[in-house]
Amino acid sequence: MPIYWAFLTYILLKPQTEIGEHWFTFKGVDKIVHFGTFAVLGFLLMLAFPKIRFYYYFSIILIYAVLTEILQQQMNAGRTFEFLDILMDISGGLIGFYFYKRLKYRFLN
Repeated sequence: MPIYWAFLTYILLKPQTEIGEHWFTFKGVDKIVHFGTFAVLGFLLMLAFPKIRFYYYFSIILIYAVLTEILQQQMNAGRTFEFLDILMDISGGLIGFYFYKRLKYRFLN
């Protein structure tokens, strides 16, 4: 989990580069990436700390999402603060939590 968290921080804070036209790029692809990476983060967080209370879990995801957006704005590296990114991060984190709980219920009960 620490390796994924470090990788995610690097990806979220690295300077933005212009991505050329590819078959997989479309408007809003960055929101899907935010959602997916935070879903994985949330799932891994639950795997690492299975007894964490939901309040603490949600607080960690929320604080991390807001901090990365603030740091993107402050670093002046071509990235900006976007509230929609925070919403996608939180949504992804909640889906990661949900999938962990569903898999745990299905396979451990």
